[in-house]
Amino acid sequence: MASRIHVRLKEQSWLAKLAAWKLKSPSVAMVLGDVIHLHGVSREEFLNQPGWLRHEACHVRQFRRYGFWRFLYLYAWESARNGYYRNKFEVEARRSENDASVLQDILIL
Repeated sequence: MASRIHVRLKEQSWLAKLAAWKLKSPSVAMVLGDVIHLHGVSREEFLNQPGWLRHEACHVRQFRRYGFWRFLYLYAWESARNGYYRNKFEVEARRSENDASVLQDILIL
């Protein structure tokens, strides 16, 4: 069995609040490393939305695949070149919303 990926949820995150302001959205989940930062949504509400959970779990996997700082750089570069919606990391995360296997070996703490 592969080792589990331990993922923490941080409710009322000021970083997610900043992202919500930037995206003009009432609720946001964003990932930094193995932490999913939440704003405008409770832990329970977030966990009860499988597509959203899978989307953010995909970002956790991307951080692990590329490394923390490299992923941040690549994500920013991709967003600057192609915009948020066409950012290849967001495209991959949206595709994963219907793929239950993205949660394999992920343990939400």
